[in-house]
Amino acid sequence: MIKQRGFSLLEMIIAFSILAVSLGILMKIFSSGITTAQVADDYTNAVQIAHNLIAKTGIEKPLKISEEIGVENNFYHWRVRVNQKTFISPELDLRGLPVDVFNVNVLIWWGDEAKTDDRVLELNTLKLAPPPEI
Repeated sequence: MIKQRGFSLLEMIIAFSILAVSLGILMKIFSSGITTAQVADDYTNAVQIAHNLIAKTGIEKPLKISEEIGVENNFYHWRVRVNQKTFISPELDLRGLPVDVFNVNVLIWWGDEAKTDDRVLELNTLKLAPPPEI
C-alpha cells in the first residue's frame, strides 16, 4: 500500500479561495480606513479655516452687516455673513446696552467637482461691537 503525502488539488483550491476572500476583506477595511482619515482631515482643515474667518471678523474687518465669499487653497469655498442680532423677548430689552450684538455665520463647503455630494460645515457665533458714533 502506497501512502500519499501532501495536499490534494481540491484542498489547495479551497485554501486559495479562503485566502483570496480574506485578503479582499482586509483590503476593503484598509481602503475604507484611508478614506475615513482623509474625510476627517478635510473636516479638520475646514474647522480651522472657519475659526480663522470668525477670528478675523471684527478684528481685521469691521463688524458690520456684510457678506463675503472666497476660496481657500483652491478647494475650500467659504461664505461669511454678519447680521445684527435682534432678540425677541419682552423680558429682554437690549436697547440700553452700550454695544451692538452681531451674529457671525461661516459656511464652508468642499468636494470633488465631479460629485454633487459636497461636504458642508457651518459655524455660528455672536460678537459684540460698540455702537456706531453719530
